Amino acid sequence: MEYRKLGASGIDVSLIGLGTMTWGEQNTESEAHAQIDCALGQGVNLIDAAEMYPVPPRPETQGRTEQYIGTWLGANRGKRDKIVLATKIAGPARQPHNPRHIRGAGNQFDRANLTEAVDGSLKRLQTDYIDLYQLHWPDRSTMTFGRPSYPYLDDEYTVPIDETLAALGDLVKAGKIRHLGVSNETPWGVAQFLIAAEKHGLPRIVSIQNPYSLVNRTFEAGLSEFTHKEAVGLLAYSPLAFGWLTGKYEGGARPDGARITLFERFQRYSKPQAIAAIDRYSALARRHGLSPAQLALAFVNSRPFTTSTLIGATTLAQLKENIDSIAVKLSDEILAEIDALHEQQPNPAP
Repeated sequence: MEYRKLGASGIDVSLIGLGTMTWGEQNTESEAHAQIDCALGQGVNLIDAAEMYPVPPRPETQGRTEQYIGTWLGANRGKRDKIVLATKIAGPARQPHNPRHIRGAGNQFDRANLTEAVDGSLKRLQTDYIDLYQLHWPDRSTMTFGRPSYPYLDDEYTVPIDETLAALGDLVKAGKIRHLGVSNETPWGVAQFLIAAEKHGLPRIVSIQNPYSLVNRTFEAGLSEFTHKEAVGLLAYSPLAFGWLTGKYEGGARPDGARITLFERFQRYSKPQAIAAIDRYSALARRHGLSPAQLALAFVNSRPFTTSTLIGATTLAQLKENIDSIAVKLSDEILAEIDALHEQQPNPAP
């Protein structure tokens, strides 16, 4: 395993991180525990969750993912310091697919909601502290979850970022949180968090969890510079584009139990232009003796702005294959071919 610094936190995190959003929906508690054991055995130390998980979000299952991590921690008390534990607070339901059952549709990033969310996560996780606490999406209306352009909407009210950061700073002082991060954030948002931290002497964010893959390289345009200049590292989610980049949906295939087969929600990567691009990347991988998944993950791993590539799996076989991508090093020739395909069809699934 390789390790990289989590922003300016001083914490070393594994280049492969364990995503958990299937736990409690597609994976049982025992399967979740087996995945943790397997990942830790291969050097993974970052586990990423959210109070909203599992996905798709439903009132009946909300919080179950954190509960499964908590029961594992309860049975493995001596291993808490071996894990960098990350989770997230759900934001307000400003888009139709955002959940409305977590503290209501107006679940904004004010002191009351942040405190309630942190305390709830700590209880479910059976731990006294969270290593990395993230805002799952912005409090405001902006470009999130595949929205192709800035919406130019005037929200009735959003909590000022300096107010949110002050409340989070107090939770850091209380020892409930060690470090802060954002998710599904924009360059403007990242800049505002950094400005607020500098202006008011508040904790700096150390990470941003955004989508990044062969078919969505939008992070490169306005956000990658922050990782270099300001030490806000990328935790890359959907590096396999919800499984599309594994090649398992080629030719219209819909394997039993797969996310795209089970849930209509996961259509972000199923646009015709995305499928065409995915087919080209899969063909490139096979020409070079790689599986499509190996190519996709090795590419994300290779980026200098990637702090950790978050991988999810529903089986141990998938998990092991994904973690093994750490050993795949792409040649300059392959990287040039990837860039050539990207130029032909840039970001078909933002």
